[in-house]
Amino acid sequence: MLVLLTSLKDFMALLFVLGRIILGGYFIMSAYNHFKHQKNLAGYAAMKKIPAPKIAVMGSGVLLGLGGLSILFGVNPQAGIALLVLFLIPVTFMMHAFWKETDMNAKQSERIAFMKNAAIFGALLMMLSIALPWANSLN
Repeated sequence: MLVLLTSLKDFMALLFVLGRIILGGYFIMSAYNHFKHQKNLAGYAAMKKIPAPKIAVMGSGVLLGLGGLSILFGVNPQAGIALLVLFLIPVTFMMHAFWKETDMNAKQSERIAFMKNAAIFGALLMMLSIALPWANSLN
């Protein structure tokens, strides 16, 4: 029975690392897109009346990148989660304010983005309850 539990523990650690790769990678790719498509994203942010849209896009890219790397490598994950929350809260309410949309397609699209961000926010809050240091982290 002890061998089974050790194997299950190893399997769960592997799943946790896989989850970190997927979630951290998601944020890292989002950061990359913020820098690669900065002009287009700044135009969209300007359309949403975000102050200093170019700076906002670049700053949010930094938050996404550092937060994603923190989760991926397990280095100071609480600070990384804080950076991602700092990104998610204003972006969710300012960029995805579906209640302001009059076009039904735009409203639905923004509602989906809002709910996705809310779900990620919830998952990040749950991650704060994981004991430190995280399994297989570089910490």
